[in-house]
Amino acid sequence: MPRSAGGRFTARAGGVVLLALCLLGLAAPLFAPADPLATRLEERLHPPDEAHPFGRDALGRDVLSRLLYGARASFVVGVATLFFSLLIGVTLGAAAGWVGGWLDEALVRVIDVFLAFPGLLLAIALAAVLGPSLANVVLALSVLGWPGYARLARAEVAGLRRREFVHAAEALGARPARIVLAHILPLAVPTLLVQATFGIAGAIVAEASLSFLGLGVAPPTPSWGGMIAEGRTFMLVAPHVILFPGLALAATVLALQLLGDGLRDALDVREEGRRR
Repeated sequence: MPRSAGGRFTARAGGVVLLALCLLGLAAPLFAPADPLATRLEERLHPPDEAHPFGRDALGRDVLSRLLYGARASFVVGVATLFFSLLIGVTLGAAAGWVGGWLDEALVRVIDVFLAFPGLLLAIALAAVLGPSLANVVLALSVLGWPGYARLARAEVAGLRRREFVHAAEALGARPARIVLAHILPLAVPTLLVQATFGIAGAIVAEASLSFLGLGVAPPTPSWGGMIAEGRTFMLVAPHVILFPGLALAATVLALQLLGDGLRDALDVREEGRRR
């Protein structure tokens, strides 16, 4: 199978799984068999059955319902973090790549500082200072996520800055902002798109990690990381409490990785050019 064809198949497979998970999260009220916050202590740690396919947790809450509602938190964090990271990173990176000089040098040094520290540790520190909430998780992850997109945008704009079509646009009187937005950045979309899929996966894992540590989504709001943290004490007597949130998290990250790998292969125009 040609590499591009294999890439398209992988991207479709990951996209289908990701779309199904997103739809289940959006339609959680339709598919959830019970209120995700309703407790039934007399049925705590009840194993899966027909009425509750994923069983109940330590407070008697339906695991499937909490799983579906928890998907909302994961995808909201992933998409919101991607939006703000792209907005900040692409704006700064494109400006530095076009202007060059001291602005480019300053941005490179700032990016190096951010990339020198483990991202998750910085996210934990920021979340601990800001307090546990969904908005603070997005803010912390966005502050740490923009350098990767800034580096890509800077490299693309700086590499295309001296190309003939840019000089032609300048000769026609186009403003720098229009040249960057209409002529240069569209050529960087494939690279940024691939990076974005991996960035969403990283944000979802980071949100689950922060929620596991008590620094993410505040209880009793459902969160996959929080569900795993709550159920780890009962892992041996009621493994279903952490099994299903762990599988949901793994399936989401795997789907995003497959989508990113498939897009990288399918959109690799340089490889297509070499084959021709």
